[in-house]
Amino acid sequence: MFKKILIANRGEIAVRVVRACRELGIASVAIYSDADRASLHVRMADEAYRVGPAPSRESYLVIDNVVAAAKRSSCDAIHPGYGFLAENAAFSRACAEAGITFIGPSPEAMEKLGSKTAARHLARQAGVPTVPGTLEAVENPETAERIANETGYPIALKAIAGGGGKGMRRVERESDLAAAWRDASSEALNAFGDARLYIEKFLPRPRHIEIQVLGDSRGAIVYLGERECSVQRRYQKVIEEAPSPVMTHELRQMMGHAAVKLARAGAYTNAGTLEFLVDEARNFYFLEMNTRLQVEHPVTELVTSLDLVKLQIRIAAGEPLPLVQNEIEIHGHAIECRIYAEDPDNQFFPSPGKILDCEAPSGPGIRWDCGVYTGWSVPSEYDPLLAKLIAWGADRREALARLERALGETSFLGIRTNIEFLRRVVAENDFIRGDIHTKWLDEYLSREKKPVESSADSAEEDAAIIAAALWHSSHNGAATTATGRANCSVAESRWKSEARHDQLDRTPRRP
Repeated sequence: MFKKILIANRGEIAVRVVRACRELGIASVAIYSDADRASLHVRMADEAYRVGPAPSRESYLVIDNVVAAAKRSSCDAIHPGYGFLAENAAFSRACAEAGITFIGPSPEAMEKLGSKTAARHLARQAGVPTVPGTLEAVENPETAERIANETGYPIALKAIAGGGGKGMRRVERESDLAAAWRDASSEALNAFGDARLYIEKFLPRPRHIEIQVLGDSRGAIVYLGERECSVQRRYQKVIEEAPSPVMTHELRQMMGHAAVKLARAGAYTNAGTLEFLVDEARNFYFLEMNTRLQVEHPVTELVTSLDLVKLQIRIAAGEPLPLVQNEIEIHGHAIECRIYAEDPDNQFFPSPGKILDCEAPSGPGIRWDCGVYTGWSVPSEYDPLLAKLIAWGADRREALARLERALGETSFLGIRTNIEFLRRVVAENDFIRGDIHTKWLDEYLSREKKPVESSADSAEEDAAIIAAALWHSSHNGAATTATGRANCSVAESRWKSEARHDQLDRTPRRP
């Protein structure tokens, strides 16, 4: 077993890995940028080393700096978490060259399955159904236009090295293609350092269902059930659950066997996730593979009673899988909500700033994976994920009831979050019924938007408020009490009233 592991990440996932290391008796090493010097993962780890300035391209994404920190601290392994360098084959090779174990798949497996186009090639060779589209990166917008016309609109432009909805655009018509190409390639370059795109046929109202797999160095591979990830905003997952409300025993077996077949074809080891689209007729299509730990891994942990991070570490250390397929059972239901520092009422803009107070949920069936604390300032340089709230129940109904209760116990003061938005979403009848698809949340948001007040209506309302204030002032006067304080009943200012309501909205809710 390893003696010391460097965690090449930040935030809640770095905290998650630190905890796993501590339970295994392994020393942990954190890395940080200038913006993260006081972060929770830095405070919790046994050691911490600076890797650069605040921008991730100058710190967390600099392979030489990360490997140098591992060598300086005498680490014998690196856990990449998710995001940043987690699916970077060059990083995996650099670890091997430095004599450090990369806790993840081999660089060769990462190139076969982590590359979306290479994985689609392999899937077709293995007989796993894929969504119609290109198997190679598309060279330029002109070529994309020709292919899109052949495939038929709508299409989806996707980043070759993408994930989390970044570098992805839906294109409804030819006239939108050039702008979508420009935006998707630019976003992909900034997020992953790779601007290449490929094309897929866009399927209407599919579900996004993924299969978790684990493989050891001896060739054993198992699947751990599925996760339903259809509640997405602009292709970014917001709520995930396990098992899927639409799943049948037969469909789970078919998708699980397809996932294992494809992972085995790529000689895959360690933890990975194969993502599929499932249409209304329950036909499934391979989408891509994430050659790393997923953000939503806790729901799988809760329904299988397995610790995926510990299993990752043990597999990387050369241990065999501790179980076979027929020993894996699903118990109960788990639902996860991602808590972001963002303002849903302002187009979900990030809300960096100092956390003045934080109330975490607790109670039966509740798990809280958090990467922040009261007094810490949320930086503007990174993804605004603060924490993950996961609820487990004996069935979906109980898990949902616990989730709603826990969301009511959760609050952050000093920054805006999406907590109230999540409370509205999980209370929707469609969600309660499990009647969802990948565009469901976007459709819900379009329905939720209130009509904008016209300037004429606003002016009339302002005039009415002023008239009411003047009437109250002239009829009640400004009688002064013996202590010299004005005692009048002038109507409260509209602006003061709204500011007060805004402050009330920011006040922590107490259980």
